[in-house]
Amino acid sequence: MGKIPPSLRGAATHPVNTFLKNPSALIPNASDSLSSLKPTPPKPYRFPKKPTKKKPSKPKSQDQNPNSAPIFKSPDISDAKNLFNSLIYSSRPPLDVKFYNSLLQSYSSISTLNDSISLLRYMTNKTQNSFSPDRSTYHVLLSQACKLGSDDDLSAVHQALNLMVSDGFPPDKVSTDIAVRSLCSVGRVDEAMELVKELSLKHSMPDSFTYNFLIRQLCKTRALSTIYNFIDELKNSFNITPDLVTYTILIDNVCNSKNLREATRLLGLLGEAGFKPDVFVYNTIMKGYCMLSQGSMVIDVYNKMKDDGVEPDLVTYNTLVFGLSKSGRVKEAKKFLKVMTKMGHFPDAVTYTSLMNGMCREGDALKALGLLEEMEAQGCAPNSCTYNTLLHGLCKSRLLDKGIKLYEVMKNENMKLETASYATVLRALCREDKIAEAYEIFDYAVESKSLTDVAAYATLESTLKWLKKAKEKGQID
Repeated sequence: MGKIPPSLRGAATHPVNTFLKNPSALIPNASDSLSSLKPTPPKPYRFPKKPTKKKPSKPKSQDQNPNSAPIFKSPDISDAKNLFNSLIYSSRPPLDVKFYNSLLQSYSSISTLNDSISLLRYMTNKTQNSFSPDRSTYHVLLSQACKLGSDDDLSAVHQALNLMVSDGFPPDKVSTDIAVRSLCSVGRVDEAMELVKELSLKHSMPDSFTYNFLIRQLCKTRALSTIYNFIDELKNSFNITPDLVTYTILIDNVCNSKNLREATRLLGLLGEAGFKPDVFVYNTIMKGYCMLSQGSMVIDVYNKMKDDGVEPDLVTYNTLVFGLSKSGRVKEAKKFLKVMTKMGHFPDAVTYTSLMNGMCREGDALKALGLLEEMEAQGCAPNSCTYNTLLHGLCKSRLLDKGIKLYEVMKNENMKLETASYATVLRALCREDKIAEAYEIFDYAVESKSLTDVAAYATLESTLKWLKKAKEKGQID
């Protein structure tokens, strides 16, 4: 990242104490959600490489690598059989199961299930003893069947499952997992629920990975009552019970919907089921209270976490700093910087940006700017979200000159503008009647693909309308 220009150094009248060290995101006012608290190292800007002329590659003979299998261009079964014959005669033996599965996979992507089964039979008979389908072969057909059917119609899936049974490969846990993931990939979540119950009754119950995958999909698309009913049905009928991961998924779901009372209830159920909440559970609940700007509750959860003997991690402390800063308790948030450093968790860009966010909210954008200098002094590289936070805060505080200088740093580093900072700097420029500069910001937002052309123009247009009305009312000279 670029260094702070001299004109921006020493901006804070009261520099922040130095006990910091290492980077991620948040924009004040416009991006209050705690979307990602895990540290994400900033991606350094790399200049595009000059295009090089590639030598034409020599055609390779067909081998056993599945990725080298040709793509069937026609769904016609006769064409498929002819192409298969030509491939068999032109390939070097011995050919393994992966080779044949790759051909079946390629054809199944454009054919009907019946034609895929027909090709499998032809492949088996044509090659006689050289190809014996295994369970993975039938999983290709099962995945195809799950993606072909329509809502409330599992006939194709049943056809594939019956074929597996009749050919001596009854569905197992892997089969269940493949079916569930294939159904969910095409939005057939209800069918996935029904199939899990059917397979649990007839063949194989899902393992914890498949079970929790489905619960996570349900949380994205279904009402909480539907999820609870499904969990109860599996528990009562098949003794499939939620584990710690399941409760974490559910708690995260209700926290995202700001239903902290339900999160507390689930925490109690988790304990009754014999599980001890881990750091992920507590972090999830703390994040929920952050979304509600309830700093006191964030601290309460942190204290309970400590009382229960669960050691906080970097995400915990970043959540604390974020929640307190968002709640207007920046001084209190700073105290936890010393605590986290003492515990061996060095502040990263999430930590710094959260503090800057809080400082800007309190109207102290200059001190936030001073913290940027502190970051670089401690060897922590600010990312684009850090700069967007400061740009937004400086322009909101009527410090346009410093905001423009910061924008120039962002532009030189090819950083993208966030929606909030873009809108704020446009309004600040128009307020000063610097229309040409506002259009230049607009051009950069479009060229850097910070916003879509429509969004960038709509924001500029609304800002110019605001300027016209403000002038008519005498609010701006």
